[in-house]
Amino acid sequence: MKISILLPYKENFSPNYPGAVSLFVKDTSQISKYKSSIKIYGNTNYKKKLLSNYVNVNLSEKLFQGNNILYVKSFLKYEKKRNSDIIEIHNRPKYLELVKKNSKAKIFLFFHNDPLSMRGSKTPLQRINLLKNSDKIIFNSNWSQKRFLTNLSHHNYESKLTTIHQSASKTKINFNKKEKLISFIGKLNAAKGYDLFGSSIIKILNKHKDWKAVVIGDEPREKIEFKHKNLIILGFKNHKYILNILKKVSISVVCSRWDEPFGRASLEACSRGCATIISNKGGLPETTKHPVIIKNLTSDNLIKKINYLVKNKKKRILLQKKNYRDFTYTHQFITKKIDNLRLNIFNFYESEKFKFKKNTILKILHITNFNERYDGRLHYNTGRRINNGFIRLGHNVLALSDRDFTRRSKNISDFYGTKSLNKKIISICETFKPNLIVMGHADGVSKETLIKINKFDENVKFAQWFLDPVSKFGPDYIKNKNRILDKSNLVDSTFITTHPSAINFKIKNSHYLPNPCDKSFETLKNYDHKCEKDVFFSMSHGVHRGKLKPGKSDNREIFINSLTQSCKNVKFDIYGMNEKQPVWGAEFIKIISNSKMGLNLSRGRPIKYYTSDRISQLIGNGLLTFIDKRTKLERIISSKCAVFYKDINDLIKKIKKFKQNDKNRIKIAKNGRYMYHKYFNSKLIADYIVKKTFHVNYSKKFYWEK
Repeated sequence: MKISILLPYKENFSPNYPGAVSLFVKDTSQISKYKSSIKIYGNTNYKKKLLSNYVNVNLSEKLFQGNNILYVKSFLKYEKKRNSDIIEIHNRPKYLELVKKNSKAKIFLFFHNDPLSMRGSKTPLQRINLLKNSDKIIFNSNWSQKRFLTNLSHHNYESKLTTIHQSASKTKINFNKKEKLISFIGKLNAAKGYDLFGSSIIKILNKHKDWKAVVIGDEPREKIEFKHKNLIILGFKNHKYILNILKKVSISVVCSRWDEPFGRASLEACSRGCATIISNKGGLPETTKHPVIIKNLTSDNLIKKINYLVKNKKKRILLQKKNYRDFTYTHQFITKKIDNLRLNIFNFYESEKFKFKKNTILKILHITNFNERYDGRLHYNTGRRINNGFIRLGHNVLALSDRDFTRRSKNISDFYGTKSLNKKIISICETFKPNLIVMGHADGVSKETLIKINKFDENVKFAQWFLDPVSKFGPDYIKNKNRILDKSNLVDSTFITTHPSAINFKIKNSHYLPNPCDKSFETLKNYDHKCEKDVFFSMSHGVHRGKLKPGKSDNREIFINSLTQSCKNVKFDIYGMNEKQPVWGAEFIKIISNSKMGLNLSRGRPIKYYTSDRISQLIGNGLLTFIDKRTKLERIISSKCAVFYKDINDLIKKIKKFKQNDKNRIKIAKNGRYMYHKYFNSKLIADYIVKKTFHVNYSKKFYWEK
C-alpha cells in the first residue's frame, strides 16, 4: 500500500520550529506498519528534516498563480509517477478538490484546526463538497468534528468522519524527582493566555518563595514581558528538551483564551505526569481525564487554581499520578488507529486472511423486512427467527430492515427509496466490514451494490433466503422466479423453502431451508392444557395488508368451507376468510393457544417440502398438525410427530379420529413440538446458512438433509 502524506505549504518538517502537524506526522509515520511505503511531501527552507522519507516539493514560478496552487500541482507531478493508493492531506481542505481531480487514490483529510476557520471549509456547501470528494475526514478532537458538522444536520456522510487525537510518547516518570516547578509552554501571546499566566505567576511566586516557574516559547509579533527572580524564560526549545523539562514539572498551565482544537501542551504535560490546569476551551478538555478546569478565565481564578495545587501536595500528587496512569494517547495507540483506517479503506482487514473455523465469530449484515413500521403486529416472522439464530450462535449481527428504510427514504428524487437504501448498505459495509451479508426477500438491494461491495472486499460472502413458493403451479410463479434469480449468480448461496430438486429452473448453489421455530417465539405447549377449540387455521391476503382485501379470494377457501361442512361436530377456529379478519402478533398467540390441532395448508399445488412459516407456529406451539402428504414432508417429519393426509376425505377422517382420541393427539403433538424445537430451531437454521455459504465441511448432516 503506497501512502503519500501532503503537508501544508511552508510547514517546517524540521527540528527547527516544527509545528504540531509536523510532529504528529513524524511521530506516527516512523512507527507505522506501513512506514516503508510512506512518503511525506512538504516545502521548507530548512535543510535538516525530521525523517528521511521526506520529499521537498520545489515550486516552478508562474505568474498569476498562488504558491499553494503551485505547491499542489508540483506535488501531483510526483504523485503521477508514484501512483499512491492513499493520499493524506493535512490541515489544508483547499487542496482537496485539485488532488481529487488529478488522482485516483483514496483521499484522507486531516483537520488539526477549527474547520470553520479554514479556507475551503468555512461554509456548509464547502464542507459538503469535502465530504463528497474525500474517503475519510479525520479530526484531532470531537470538538473539531462537531464544528465541522455545524449546519450539516441532514447530510448522509457520517461514516466518513472520525476523531483521532494527537499523540505523545510515554516514558517512565519518577514522581520523587518532581520539582516545585510550574510550566507554561506555547506561543507567548494573549490568545494562549500568556498575559494571564504572567500576571498570575508573579503573585504566586511572591507568595510561595520556594516555587519556580518556567516558560518555553516565543512570539515575535506580540511582546508580553514579565520578570521575576524565580521566573525562568527559556524562549524556543526543541521538542526533546520540552519533554525532558516536563518530567520535572509539577504543575502545567494551559490557559488559552481561544478555542484550542486539541492542545498539545496539555497532552504532553499529562504524558509526563503533571497536574494540569486548563481553560474550558475547544478540545482542551479532551487532552486529559483529570483536568483542573478554569471555567471563568480570569487572573484571579487562575491564581486560585495554582494556589490550590501548590498548597495541597496530596491532591497535586494524586492528579499527577492519575494523569500519567490514565494517559492513553500514546504514539503506538494513535498510529494503530490511523493504520486501521488505511487498512479498512481497502478492506485489507482481518478478512484478507479470513478462514472460517469452528468457533469463528462472524460480523453479519442481515438485510430483510423486520416490519418495524407495524408496531409488533408482524414481530413473529421468519426474518427475526433467523436473526435470533445468528445471535445465539454468538455472531455480531447488524440488522437492517430494508422495507422500513426505503419507506422512510422516499422523496421526489428517490421515488422508491432504493437509491438511499443502496447508499446505506455501502456505507455500512465501509464501517462495519461484515464477513457475511444475508438478504431475505431484499429486492431493493441492487446487483450493482453487491458488485461494488465485492470490489473493495473480495472475501465478503453473500447469502439470500426466500420463503415464497417458486413452483410453476404456485401463486406468483413468474414474479417469484425473477426475484430469486435476480442476484443468484452474485451470491454464494441461496436458501429456499421448496426443495431445489422440485422446481423447473436452476438456482446456483441453492439449498432447502426449513421454516425455523424459535424458543422465544414458540413458547406454548397446547397439549398440556384444555383447549376450547379443535382445529385452528389462518390465512391472509398478504401479511403487510393485515386485513382482508375486498373482492379477493383464495382457492384454500373452497377447501376449508368444504372441510367445515363435513365436520359438523368439530369446533373450527378460522381466520382470514368468510369476513373474519386475520390475526397477528400477541392476538395470534392468544388465539392459537386455545386450539388442540392446526391445519398447515399453503397456497398453490403442494410441492416437495414447501410450506409457509405457519408450520413452525403450529408444531412449535404443541398443536397436533395436519400436513398434505404431497409435500413429502413425511420424509423429514415423522408420522409420530405430525399427521399426514392424502386428500380432503382422508383429512376429514383424521380430524374426527383425533378429536375423539386425546391420548394419541397429545402424544403426537408433544413428539412434534420436541422434534421441531430440537431439529428445526433457529440456531440450527442459522448455522446451516453459515456453513453452506462458507463451504464448511461437516460430518453430521442436518436433520432435513436426509
